[in-house]
Amino acid sequence: MDESKLDRTLGSTLPILFREKVKKIPHHTLQAVKNKSGVFVHYSYSQVYQHVVEMASMLKKMGIKRGETVGMMSDNRREWFIVDFALLSLGAIDVPRGCDSMGVEMRFILSFAECRVCFFENGKQLEKILEKIEEVPLLRLAILFDFPEEKIVKKAKELGIEVVNYHFLESEGVSISKDEWEEIEAGMDEIRPEDVATIIFTSGTTGLPKGVQLTHDNYIAQCESANAVLGLMQSGDLWLTVLPIWHSFERAFCYMVVAKEGGFAYSKPIASVMLQDMTLVQPQWMNVVPRLFEAVAQGLFREVKKQSWLDQLLFRNFVTIGKIYYKMKERVLGLRCRYRWYPRVFDIIWGVLPFALLWPLHVLGELVLYKKIRARFGGNFRAVISGGGALQPATEAFYHAIGFNLLEGYGMTETAPVISVRNSKKPRSNNVGWVFPSFDVKIVREEDGVPVDGEPLKPGKRGLILVRGRQVMKGYYKRDDLTQKIIDSEGWLNTGDLGMISYDDELKIVGRAKDTIVLLGGENIEPAVIESAINESPYIERSVVVGQDKRYLGALLVPDQQNVLAFAEENNILYDNYDALLETNEVQNLFRSEIDLRVSAKAGFRTCERIFKFRLLRRSFEIGKEINAKQELLRHKIVKMYEKDFNALFK
Repeated sequence: MDESKLDRTLGSTLPILFREKVKKIPHHTLQAVKNKSGVFVHYSYSQVYQHVVEMASMLKKMGIKRGETVGMMSDNRREWFIVDFALLSLGAIDVPRGCDSMGVEMRFILSFAECRVCFFENGKQLEKILEKIEEVPLLRLAILFDFPEEKIVKKAKELGIEVVNYHFLESEGVSISKDEWEEIEAGMDEIRPEDVATIIFTSGTTGLPKGVQLTHDNYIAQCESANAVLGLMQSGDLWLTVLPIWHSFERAFCYMVVAKEGGFAYSKPIASVMLQDMTLVQPQWMNVVPRLFEAVAQGLFREVKKQSWLDQLLFRNFVTIGKIYYKMKERVLGLRCRYRWYPRVFDIIWGVLPFALLWPLHVLGELVLYKKIRARFGGNFRAVISGGGALQPATEAFYHAIGFNLLEGYGMTETAPVISVRNSKKPRSNNVGWVFPSFDVKIVREEDGVPVDGEPLKPGKRGLILVRGRQVMKGYYKRDDLTQKIIDSEGWLNTGDLGMISYDDELKIVGRAKDTIVLLGGENIEPAVIESAINESPYIERSVVVGQDKRYLGALLVPDQQNVLAFAEENNILYDNYDALLETNEVQNLFRSEIDLRVSAKAGFRTCERIFKFRLLRRSFEIGKEINAKQELLRHKIVKMYEKDFNALFK
């Protein structure tokens, strides 16, 4: 842990952090929200802070006390931020979840966390609770951000739930007195760094959701680390926010942006809406999950296919030139990861000549293509940070080719969550960045996801990732038994991820210890590495590699429907419907060749890692069914849901 890199000027709790920034930059934009006319309305730090204090006063009058748990069943929006800080200012604990959650999850969380009050995005979310009201016996008050239908209010009242509209509280809060204002601010000073700020329930990939207790200090430690990795960020920078705010990745950056004196523009994780909003607000930063920017890239490729042969040729050639140029640039500037030690001068010698020769072509590509593509993203980005899953190498290479700074980060909910992010000033590929200075990290030998010993492995050696530091959670809510399984007596948290450290102290993720597949022959295989290679195919949206205790590996594939239909049109394939198209010999051969091209000895894979059989699934995976909110595969659910396809792989 490198304490010298931490910014110690931010205050000890989140409300104090916000209050001090309001004093410093009262007129900077904190929130930009699109109105019904499609115009972004800007709210300053001082305006938002006023809403926060007023809302905190109203919630206090409604009986919300320090240490009380309050549900937040809503997606990302202006009001979410205000309520979050209002609750934090009272010393209360919010318990968030998104609108894509199933009713059974919401009810379990509200009951287990003993929530008496819950905020809901709209009536539809409240209805999920009312379906089986007996499962949430403590819930008495529902506060809705959007105006509900009268029948929902009536039904809730009959079931003993009072419904209040957020905007009513907001309008009533305007009449707050000076004494009440001072009382709220005085309460902020009483909150301690070790107090729990939120309980975020994990997505239940291996069973019931677990409530991760994160403290004010967990987040403050992360904010203090922001300078070390967000070096390009300047005061006043705007972040486009599209990810679920209840998820720890977006949540942490919510606070880090305040610490770095930036603001938010609210959009949606839909490519067409997001790109339009980028043009309107021209943001400098953004958080994404890998699939989002992969989908954007695929959309660009589809557009190019509709253009003339000359435009397609120029696009392909300049993208290829851009990829090679960036690789040589990495060598010359010392931005290549070293998992085996060698002098940096060898990289310079290797790369300087092709770098110099490609430079004129790169300049031409910048004039003809690259800047035009970047303009589609608003033309003002300093960087975009991808987290919540592995970034595909092909996607990363494309964005680097066009001069777009796409970074990758890594973390988990239990670490609040960011463990590492590539440095925005010196981004190196093939890793997830430098570990935050608020952490200690070590790679150790493991068996079945359990450390064999505590001795750190040398750089370049693969092992289990353990972390320790101020960002590690307080523990699982009401589950000390589970806490003791993941955090040892010395404070080391077992991430369950396999990784290695480079000779320049970057972290690389190579797989999940718990996901390791063991074939009948005894071969240990990391499915994530194979899936990452398969997913580079433009015809494959998702892949799930399976084969535990089998003789060989199989794969369940979700085709990219648009690209498969385009392939059929280009090759004059006759078919009755999409399902029938997937069964044609031409499409089956296409997927066979796409897999074999990417998972082969030439690509660095062992014979036992080859995909022997595959099955094409008919629809995309959905959050809450096959994937969680972090876009991670729910493997046990997938195998069960597609049992027939799974069994067919191993006949």
